[in-house]
Amino acid sequence: MMQMPDSISARPLASFGAIEHSANFAGLAVRGAFHPEPHEFERHLPGVIAATIILLGFTGSQQWEYFRGSAEARDEKAHPLDRWSRRVIGSLAREFGAADIYPQGEDLQLPFQRLALRAEPVHRSPIGLLIHPMWGLWHAYRGALVLPHRLELPTAAPSSSPCSSCAAKPCLTSCPVGAFRPGSFDLQACSDHLQSATGAACRDGGCLARRACPVGTRFGYTDE
Repeated sequence: MMQMPDSISARPLASFGAIEHSANFAGLAVRGAFHPEPHEFERHLPGVIAATIILLGFTGSQQWEYFRGSAEARDEKAHPLDRWSRRVIGSLAREFGAADIYPQGEDLQLPFQRLALRAEPVHRSPIGLLIHPMWGLWHAYRGALVLPHRLELPTAAPSSSPCSSCAAKPCLTSCPVGAFRPGSFDLQACSDHLQSATGAACRDGGCLARRACPVGTRFGYTDE
């Protein structure tokens, strides 16, 4: 559940650099930030003042070691990565007087893909995943901090989608069951294939369509 910040008025205003430093130390990358319009998310985040939203997550496998060494990774309970994310991001939220929100679970408040499109230079790929000019399809959003004050943010350099110059688009032809179609994704076909005897390549090594993308291949996730 989203945690509400306490004693905000007693806290010194954080800087973007300070939050980025603490996030990196905790094992998360700052994935961009933006200033919402006044009252823009009032309906989605009742009682929360949203002046700055900072997304947190993974870039390639760089942050995996932090999770791998955690108690959640070893306790053999369900959803270890989600539980680790909530513990670490919840701690950052308390440190900086923010609310914390997440892209999964029953208490999902905001659509993270839409937030990401405003926070950093990512673009929608032909298979629906957001593609980053550097990380390609190998990145993830684990949560976000919602701060009640407007932080000074670094200027994001404009970028164009790397998919625009990709004539071959191998991501659209690599799926064994053709689950990716213009504007849609056949979830049932994908799920059935993954559970079948012929789905081992996707099931064990990761989505073949995702792996076919030529952008950021050196940042592909490790097998673990």
